[in-house]
Parts: sequence; C-alpha cells; structure tokens
Amino acid sequence: MDLFVTTWLKLGANKTDTVPRLDQLSERIIMSSVVPTKSTIQVSEQEWQARVELAAAYRLVALYGWDDLIFTHISARVPDSEHHFLLNPYGMMFEEVTASSLVKVDLAGNKVTDSPYFVNPAGFTIHSAVHAARADALCVMHLHTDYGIAVSAQKDGLLPISQQAMLALASLAYHDYEGLALNEEEKPRLVADLGDKSHMILRNHGLLTVGRSAAEAFLAMFLLERACKIQILAQSGGGELVMVPETILRSVESQVKAVTVGQGAALTWPGLLRKLDRIDSSYRE
Repeated sequence: MDLFVTTWLKLGANKTDTVPRLDQLSERIIMSSVVPTKSTIQVSEQEWQARVELAAAYRLVALYGWDDLIFTHISARVPDSEHHFLLNPYGMMFEEVTASSLVKVDLAGNKVTDSPYFVNPAGFTIHSAVHAARADALCVMHLHTDYGIAVSAQKDGLLPISQQAMLALASLAYHDYEGLALNEEEKPRLVADLGDKSHMILRNHGLLTVGRSAAEAFLAMFLLERACKIQILAQSGGGELVMVPETILRSVESQVKAVTVGQGAALTWPGLLRKLDRIDSSYRE
C-alpha cells in the first residue's frame, strides 16, 4: 500500500489529497496507443544497441519465470551519457518490452525525452543509487525471484553447497531489509554494502546484480537464482548438507576465468539472443 501511495504522489498528487482508488491511478498510467518505433525515437546506433540488449534482458527474465508482474526493473546506462538511463514503462509486462518502448530517464527517474509511457520513479531508487556510485554498473538488474526471496529470508544466506553457489559467492554482498526501497537515506547504506561486488542478496526482499552490460547482469542473475533454487531443493530433502571448504571457495574466481577463457557473458549472450529470436524477435522493434 505504501508503494501505491508513493506512486500516486509521484504522479503529482498532494499529500493532503485523498488516496485514490486503484481505477483512478490506473487511468494515469494506462498504456498509450501511440507506439514508439526506431525511426520516431531517433537515437544513436550505440543507444539503439543498448536498447535491444536491455529489451532482450526483460524478455529473458520473463522467459525464465523470474518476473513479478509489472514490478521490479532492469536499468541500463545510455552510451556516451553519464546520467541518463533506460527503464521499462511502468505497467508493461516484461514479455511486452521492446527496444523502442524503453524510457530514458535521469538519476531522479524523470523522463528526459518525449515518451508516451509512464515510469515509476519510486521503483528506480535502488538502481539510481548503484548507477551513481559504480561507473562499471552499466546495467543493474533487481528481481523478486521465488528462490532468491526464499534464500534472502534465511539467516545464513547463500550456502556453499553447489558449484553454482561458488560462482555467486565469489562476489556476493548482503543488504538488510529497511522496508520498501523508497527512502533516499537508505542509498548510502545499500551502496556501502554492495561495495565492488556483482551479486547482492537483499534480505527479505530479492536479488540484485550489476554488470558492464545487460549480458553480464543477466548471467550473474542466472547463476545467483540457480544457486538459490538448488539450495532450497537440497534443504527440502531434509538431509545434512555438505559444505564446500573455504579454501576451495577462494580459488573459484580464478578458475572461472580459465573456464570461460576470460569471456564470461560474451560466450552465453549470443546463444540467448538466438533463443529469443526463435521464440519472438519483437523485442528488437
């Protein structure tokens, strides 16, 4: 309910106004019938490529069943722009997102170019904090996945019980729950907890990953969510779990670089795009 009220205030209502009914709010964020296209938004080739890859990330999240209706976001820094970012239209399902429908915003979540779509500035709070603090965070993915939330509620967090967990634990941070992520005062604490890590478990909330591209952020999320799923499945068996020794955990990061020939997400991303294209290539529009 707090997020509902905050969204209403962001849309221009005064704090003294009566809280609206859901149908009143929906009238303010209804999807426009004017559909942007590559020719109408007129962006550079570099920005268009970033849009295509971010739209692909949204579609992949939906494909893997990690979306939470219209909630959560994936953001990407606009190439050759220090403080402009791409974000999904609020009210659009992840499976509907296209390159041209993404909205360009500033660090405050305000639209900086014409768009028929509405964005949720309150939902950009976490993303803006990370983008502002980390020059290498060109893409920030925050999701409410089932297994991620389940592990985030466990006191010991992600356990070293699988090879997938090893990959995430090599660069994993935690941030304690402080309520709905709307408080500007929380930003410094979140950034401090994240540090230089690429994976974060937001306790009692969800998961967050960062990358130098949509491909990196997606692969990091894939590994983290899969590690969480494996943990929940292993725990459901009721037997004693075998923990990987700390000495092995410390050597994983260098081993990963050897296995991927230093390429990481660059090896998996083209195949994921081909997978999407076979299913529905409209994300490229």
